[in-house]
Amino acid sequence: MHHTDLRGVLSGYDVVVIGAGAAGMSAALFAAIRGARTLLVEKSGCVGGTSAMSAGSIWIPNTRHASAVATSDSVDNAERYLQQIIGNRADAGLRAAFLKAGPAAVDVLEDHSEVKLRAYPRHPDYRSELEGAVVTGRALEPLPFDGRLLGDALRLVRPPIPEFTLLGGMMVDRTDIGHLLSATGSMKSLLHSAKLLARYGRDRLGYSRGSRLVMGNALVGRLLYSLLRRDVDILTGASLENIVRDESGRVTSAVLVSDGASREIAIHGGLILAGGGFNRHAGRRFAALRTDVAWSSVAPGASGDAQDKAIAIGARISDRDLSAAFWAPASIRRRRDGSQAVFPHFVLDRGKPGTLVVDSHGRRFVNEAVSYHPFALEMLAQGRSAIPAFLIADALALRKYGLGMVRPGGWGTRAALADGYLIAGDSIEHLAQRLQIAPGSLRETVDRMNDYARTGIDLEFGRGSTVYQNHNGDASAAGANPNLGPIATAPFYALRLYPSDIGTSAGLVTDETARVLDSDSRPIAGLYACGNDMQSIMGGTYPGPGITLGPALAFAYLAASDATAMLAAEAAGLS
Repeated sequence: MHHTDLRGVLSGYDVVVIGAGAAGMSAALFAAIRGARTLLVEKSGCVGGTSAMSAGSIWIPNTRHASAVATSDSVDNAERYLQQIIGNRADAGLRAAFLKAGPAAVDVLEDHSEVKLRAYPRHPDYRSELEGAVVTGRALEPLPFDGRLLGDALRLVRPPIPEFTLLGGMMVDRTDIGHLLSATGSMKSLLHSAKLLARYGRDRLGYSRGSRLVMGNALVGRLLYSLLRRDVDILTGASLENIVRDESGRVTSAVLVSDGASREIAIHGGLILAGGGFNRHAGRRFAALRTDVAWSSVAPGASGDAQDKAIAIGARISDRDLSAAFWAPASIRRRRDGSQAVFPHFVLDRGKPGTLVVDSHGRRFVNEAVSYHPFALEMLAQGRSAIPAFLIADALALRKYGLGMVRPGGWGTRAALADGYLIAGDSIEHLAQRLQIAPGSLRETVDRMNDYARTGIDLEFGRGSTVYQNHNGDASAAGANPNLGPIATAPFYALRLYPSDIGTSAGLVTDETARVLDSDSRPIAGLYACGNDMQSIMGGTYPGPGITLGPALAFAYLAASDATAMLAAEAAGLS
């Protein structure tokens, strides 16, 4: 049941969850599956958080889906891979708990809810060159979901970033994009595309957006549908004002506030914090991230207030992380309605042939084909000379792959040039002048890149030297390296890249069952954290696609299991 004010909810619950992103929704669902009376609290008007705007990838090794893509993997293999990357930046015990609980969490969702997943046919680990990495099997995605099943509750699902949709609200995933780009050359793709467009046309007769949900929206839609079917109370427009404990220190209730009214809700099992992290926290953000970079791709509600309430009763934030946040390069553009689009450049353009990235001196400073987190960390390390950096493409690359918000095929080029999002030059030297870069410096860099394209070997940064990088290149391009190609066809284009955070790594320190620990590393009884409110088990590193959502599901499962275990024991004692 969905409520918009406190009067509609009960005075007591077994489990109360704060934050309705994928972590919080999963925690509430796991608790409900275990028979607990559950309340899910969200301070905004929508559910889904940042997860709803994401690709919805879930990194969990050794699930039931891994065998479907014919991979050989093991817990030891995954642990060996992670240890090389994470080292001592996060607790190894948490990692072991994740590797064990992750597959179990997937089993419970598949068997007892409408959440249905599948393994990507091919989605390599980001450090594919390391021992223990795999090319497929660990990255899962939600199956597309028919949002019409939600009825009026579809409006509760946070919409995706507008720039990730077509025709003003049609969601598409990687498979759809492939078919749309091939529609003129393949009957199968033409039929797929025609179906998509016809469905969207019907949707717009009754909805303000497409009802076929994919990626993160599909995960959120499936979670919401499952919660509604299990009669979980969902309260929007309400936030956590206070955590109340008894004389022994156990959390016994939560004070919630909505529209100026507050109410204390008794909690019999546990309070689970899943507020999305502190990316938009007015005070802690800049101190923790050690930068004044303000661009963020996370949902508006991730302001760390649930964490603050935990800190007030003795909890602490992790401090071992390589970086307190996860990052991606993003391009920024003012929308027609005056709002700001922050468009993350994950895989679609940076590592493609015919492109390169330079700093304000016209020099490369990073391997353009590495994954987004280390790419953006390198921008931050370079400082102002690489903020903004310039992503450059020739005319062929722009048409074939798109550039940021300019679509493949060059759709949107004219508007992007008109509003300054895209900058063009008739020659490399002309483009350099428009970017206020020394023309000779940029020409020298481009000439070197064209040499590398001929030989297939990037002597400076090794672009295109791993399976992961090649996966995001273009295998169909003529050349010795799928990530390299000549930058030779005028006009030449550029857009500005800025580092943007996409989630927090530093979070509340917990034990292996997601119980929040105090400054003496003792559990605060009845208090749990998962998702970005909990410290990342990856320690500020980024080993693969979906390394926030995978642990989010696993620790939501562990938190809900522990919070309801006592209730089950009490019930057994009464029977």
